[in-house]
Amino acid sequence: MKGKGVGVLLVLVGLGLGATVLRDGVPLGAAQQAAPAASAPLDEPGARLQNEQNTIDVVSRFEPGLVFISTEEVVPQDPFAMMFGGGQEEVQRGVGSGFFVNDAGDILTNYHVVAGEGSGGAAAKITVRVMGQEASVPAEVVGLAPQYDLALIRAPGLKKDLIRPIPLGDSASLKVGQKAIAMGAPFGLDFSVTEGIVSSTARQIPIGFGGVSGQGITQKAIQTDAAINPGNSGGPLLDSGGRVIGINTQIYSPAGQGGGVGQSAGVGFAIPIDTARNLLPRLQVAQGGEVNAPDIGIRGGLAVQSRQGLLPVGLSVLSSAGKRQLGLPDQGLVVGQVLPGTPAARAGLRAGTERQQFRGGLILLGGDVITRADGEPVDALEDLQAALIDKKEGDTVTLTVVRGEATREVKVTLDASSFTVRTGQ
Repeated sequence: MKGKGVGVLLVLVGLGLGATVLRDGVPLGAAQQAAPAASAPLDEPGARLQNEQNTIDVVSRFEPGLVFISTEEVVPQDPFAMMFGGGQEEVQRGVGSGFFVNDAGDILTNYHVVAGEGSGGAAAKITVRVMGQEASVPAEVVGLAPQYDLALIRAPGLKKDLIRPIPLGDSASLKVGQKAIAMGAPFGLDFSVTEGIVSSTARQIPIGFGGVSGQGITQKAIQTDAAINPGNSGGPLLDSGGRVIGINTQIYSPAGQGGGVGQSAGVGFAIPIDTARNLLPRLQVAQGGEVNAPDIGIRGGLAVQSRQGLLPVGLSVLSSAGKRQLGLPDQGLVVGQVLPGTPAARAGLRAGTERQQFRGGLILLGGDVITRADGEPVDALEDLQAALIDKKEGDTVTLTVVRGEATREVKVTLDASSFTVRTGQ
């Protein structure tokens, strides 16, 4: 069916030369075929694509909920020279993104956007600016979650009419191929928008800071090809309905591996919004402190020597012959300690008591080896934490446990002791 005033161009392509071009069933001459059918743009009401209009509608309605975040931290250039009256200080500045999650003005962002230098915690000075405003206002930390790479901040001096929350979506129901709209401040270009699709819904990558091994906890992330660059961190990833489905956090950038600044290569990652939603109540009562990942109360029983000392590892680092000799499974987390009064202790998990040293490390034998958590393979503490990271008080995790030659399923219920908060005082 032809649109009003718009011709239908039909191209019949043969195997060689001599294809015939028809417009409205009438052959075109050579000159007509060589030249564009019309030089004027289509200004008619139906010319704009439905997808374009949807993007325009989402941006115009929800971009005012985006927040531009700036941080400042005074750091010494040479701490040793400072001890002797020399050296200089410099102001280190950072930029990132965030978005309003409620009418109270709570702003969700990445931990690394507001983090300070050195021992951790927040930057000394955090300011935010909203769309249409030239001035920035001071912000304060409500709660930090380094292991999740999430933070909640608030700007008490911000006018109420400037607070525009963006509705939170459902990341569990995402499908590969869905539309994804990324908002943020790439390279400091605040209030910028890019568009792509959801490339994967369950990409396991290390996210966060300050975990048990000092590394980020492996988490399920949303992968998208919507352009994400430095400065986009903390900004929202939206679906076609304008709902937040993720918090932009990382990119995969081969260019950055050579020591340069990483740039978008079409592989960006966002923390699923379900993870952030589950964490919000704990962040809101953290009083500026840190919210930790759930802990069932066990410590690893296999460690190898590293430059930083003994490093907990999984059974996969041992040789097959060594594991057979010790009667251990191919992979798993050796339980080296069960803390009293914890969910693990109440579930009956047992720590190894036979200490055996080997070249480059040690292992505690005679206890349990955790091989799966909620059906997913476990070979390190990070794998166990990945299964716990979205859990709430009262939730259970089902562990597959090997003890000697027996394998069994153990249900561990998380309680208040699993969720400790370290205050910022």
